[in-house]
Amino acid sequence: MLTADRMRAVESNADALGVSPMQLAEASASAVAREVRERAAADATVAVVAGRGADGGVALAAARHLDEFDPSISLLGRPESIATATARANWTTAVASELDARSVADPRSLDLADADVVVDGTLGAATSEAPSEPELTAIEAIDDCDATVISVDVPSGLDGNTGETPGVAVDADRVVTFHARKPGLDSAGVTVADVGIPSAAERFVGPGDVQSIRGRTRGDRREGDSGRIFVIGGGPYTGAPALSAQAALHGGADLAFLAVPEAVADPVSGYAEDLIVQPYPGAHLTPDRVDDLVGTATDYDDVVVLGPGLGDADETREAVEAFLSAYDGRAVVDADAIPAVPGVETDATLVLTPNTHELDALGGPSVDDLRESTDEIESFAADLGHALAVKSAETVVTDGAETRVARAGTPALTVGGTGDVFAGLTAAFLGIADPLDAACAAAHVKGRAGERLADRVGAGFVASDLLDEISPTIRQAGSGRGGDGSRGSVGELE
Repeated sequence: MLTADRMRAVESNADALGVSPMQLAEASASAVAREVRERAAADATVAVVAGRGADGGVALAAARHLDEFDPSISLLGRPESIATATARANWTTAVASELDARSVADPRSLDLADADVVVDGTLGAATSEAPSEPELTAIEAIDDCDATVISVDVPSGLDGNTGETPGVAVDADRVVTFHARKPGLDSAGVTVADVGIPSAAERFVGPGDVQSIRGRTRGDRREGDSGRIFVIGGGPYTGAPALSAQAALHGGADLAFLAVPEAVADPVSGYAEDLIVQPYPGAHLTPDRVDDLVGTATDYDDVVVLGPGLGDADETREAVEAFLSAYDGRAVVDADAIPAVPGVETDATLVLTPNTHELDALGGPSVDDLRESTDEIESFAADLGHALAVKSAETVVTDGAETRVARAGTPALTVGGTGDVFAGLTAAFLGIADPLDAACAAAHVKGRAGERLADRVGAGFVASDLLDEISPTIRQAGSGRGGDGSRGSVGELE
């Protein structure tokens, strides 16, 4: 089962792999047409009701596949307001083919009284609010007619993310859904049609994984809505926490705070004007700092990045364990903080970002090839109870129930500090997405940003060079031109 949002991401990944939206629409339309033929007599009257979204475009294409029935086509609204290029193309083809196609300005004029079969493409699976006009009246007209109703993807009015019906919905006799069942379609009367989406579109992280969360960043939000990131790091190392905080900002977070020992506060502050540095006494993290840090993170609902540059002093390890024991928010655990996790009972929502050596030290499987060890890593994540993003030539991301592989990257990403960038990016996305989706999007963005840099300057870039590539890479993925990230990389990520 896939939600509507996840399905949209998978379709975008399929496009990046070479299976275009038009191909998917044609295969989907053919599946709908087959269902109509199984239920319609040779002389049946077929009516197609199409909205202006992607599923409306499938309904328009289905009408072309059903030419032998001379179907009537009612487009709800103005053709120029059709939302997708594929749907617009299918409307243009229907008109140019001289099918019985008309746009319906007033849904009260929709007449389905003589229809034997109605194809419902009024609203798509991403519906999350009660239908408004003209779709509301169209749904009521479909439900009032005596025809056999076949819905495209989901019955119009059903929320394909939750399975709920926020208002009225079509009472379909049959639903033809595509690739996978959607929430709310657990009952009989559903055909799941194979439309040619490769399994790789689900398995491998692609631009769709970024698009699925991109709309939740910034836009018309107010300051703070896109998240506060609280980096707890530094001591032996100063650059690591600064890289994480800056990456979070470039990834869409609104504010980045750093809690660092006062001994390194000045150099950390000097890395960028955008960082808000909050020093505490001492040269490294100690257990007596924990209550204040937990209080700050909890009071402001921060997403925490715990670990960059902390070092491995015994007192620091004790402090990390104490923090995780007391904290119940969201956190990315990286670098020196990772080994503390197995021995801690915590209510926090964690994403751990080990490389293969750190995974081994964590008690996980010892692996040479991540791709061949995904089942073992998924099982370990399930036992651990936390999401993992394991970094090597590829990044394997799992929450213990589902696993994806991020292939984007370049050998140049073995340079020190790229793991800190990844941790900050993951934290930015964790503020608006669940752990699996956040880590997948971060892995793709970091990998593609590295590819962009390598194309421009060669292999000799450093981790801080990635920062300015983050926002353009997110924008590129959101435009549908993110590529499949299939180059991969070589070596162990820092």
